[in-house]
Amino acid sequence: MLDTPIARIENLRVQFETKSGTVVGVKDVSFSIAPGETVCVVGESGSGKSVSSLSLMRLIEFSGGDIAGGKLVFDRKEGGEIDLATTHQDLMRTIRGNEIGMIFQEPMTALNPVFTVGRQLTEGLRVHRGMSRSAAEARALELLREVRIPEPERRLKQYPHELSGGMRQRVVIAMALACKPRLLIADEPTTALDVTIQAEILALIDRLKRETGTAVMFITHDMAVVAQMADRVIVMFRGEKVEEGPVAEIFAHPQHPYTQALLAAVPRLGEMSGTDAPAPMKLVGREDQTLDPIPGTEEPLLRVENLTTRFAVQGGFFRRTVANVHAVEDLSFTINKGQTLSLVGESGCGKSTAGRSILRLVEPLSGKIDLGGTDIMALNDRDLRKARRDMQMIFQDPFASLNPQMQLADQVAEPLHNFGGMGLDKAGIARKVEDLFDRVELPRSFMRRYPHELSGGQRQRIAIARALSLNPKLIVADEAVSALDVSVQAQVVNLMMELQAELGLSYLFISHDMAVVERVSHHVGVMYLGRIVEIGPRRAVFENPQHAYTQALMKAVPIADPERRKSERDLNFKPIPSPIHPVGYEPVANEYREVGPGHRVLVSESGY
Repeated sequence: MLDTPIARIENLRVQFETKSGTVVGVKDVSFSIAPGETVCVVGESGSGKSVSSLSLMRLIEFSGGDIAGGKLVFDRKEGGEIDLATTHQDLMRTIRGNEIGMIFQEPMTALNPVFTVGRQLTEGLRVHRGMSRSAAEARALELLREVRIPEPERRLKQYPHELSGGMRQRVVIAMALACKPRLLIADEPTTALDVTIQAEILALIDRLKRETGTAVMFITHDMAVVAQMADRVIVMFRGEKVEEGPVAEIFAHPQHPYTQALLAAVPRLGEMSGTDAPAPMKLVGREDQTLDPIPGTEEPLLRVENLTTRFAVQGGFFRRTVANVHAVEDLSFTINKGQTLSLVGESGCGKSTAGRSILRLVEPLSGKIDLGGTDIMALNDRDLRKARRDMQMIFQDPFASLNPQMQLADQVAEPLHNFGGMGLDKAGIARKVEDLFDRVELPRSFMRRYPHELSGGQRQRIAIARALSLNPKLIVADEAVSALDVSVQAQVVNLMMELQAELGLSYLFISHDMAVVERVSHHVGVMYLGRIVEIGPRRAVFENPQHAYTQALMKAVPIADPERRKSERDLNFKPIPSPIHPVGYEPVANEYREVGPGHRVLVSESGY
């Protein structure tokens, strides 16, 4: 490793002017990144880790920030070191994308919705590298293959909204890698990705670093990813650097109380082995917690039989249906009262579509959905609206699911107003809203606030409060904690489990985070290409995985221990076949073999 750092942050201070005065986002932070080195910056939302990276890119000015002090020294490919803090924005435009690549956390906001994926991928290559259109398109295709996007030729012609969240993130990663930058800033690049894709993207970034000497500044709240990727770790808390050191040292001997609390909140795969019922995590500073297991009941609440959902693919001059996306294929499972069934699998495997189909937010093609004796599939629009009181949804992105112009108290009360107050008068609704804020552990002073005034974890608590307002029996949690920092995630997961124990709630928990799934689930279903390939009690699936895909999934999970890093050789994923089939194609029905009590494995051809 060379001695001269590619980037040096020296005494950086960033301020934001707000209505209530000046807020300091980052206070006197210093660290450097050498060629071929990965420096992981960890901390909670609001700790200043993203502010540091946006300052390096000089994008902080566009977010209302101001670099009030310090230096941002960058060693260019040609021309030596410059201080980016004082560099003109015209030169920064040349450096951005070409010499410093950035992978943003939220792929939908990083991509332009009106341009095709191909247009966005080739733009940087043509501007920075002066490539011809055909050369840029060939390179774009190569990049999509590198980030393992299925059917890359077709994806180039598609728009961002036509891709799943995981696929959009892979496009953003491909864009950042396009010009082979000297410094790659990765801001939560794998938050929205499933473990298999995450493992491959991490291996890809690691290989790029080794082969080209690229320096990597990796911002994350996932300590398992830190253990897998980091050479050095910077821990940030409230805008300050509180600890720095080699990755092995930080994990083995954390010195600062905040680092210790952060590592204590990490759910580790295998923690629940030997136990049958899930239980909340022990959190630092929460001595009042009840950590009793949550057995639930054996009484079924939701029965899903042979659920099939397909989407038409239209083409030709008359926009006729030329093919179908087989999103969910012949799905059957049961959720008991007071229990959690988790659906896991890669993005695009159909798990979110399954959740939406059960609520009929997406219309299934066929199948049976029985919720507490009500046949959901047979309901007309008016009766379906009534039935939705019993089943609510918590979405992945709380910011997108909240109204930016409504105060939080009104948003939590809105479902009650929609259903005629549920027998409550105006004062009763106000009391109910106060009670819900107490229940999700948010101060009542937040009731008059707006969504943008809250952190991600606080917004997700509002989404949970809103879902609880109608006293539902079933909550579909679609990646509800995947975008939260580890300590906030642990609090929200504990909150959901405490509410389950107290109110007897049932959850359909859709997630790609295997350690969280192991913590919360009574039963687990593993999905691949629209089908459940393995389903059973959580302990059986995690401790004795039978299907080849389940085994590959378990192998890909990063472990929060730098001594147990995965090598690229451990990852033997097959390319995911297309779920698109021509009109008239009839798939085989799912056949299962029982390998233990309630533990079933798909035996009909699953393509894996």
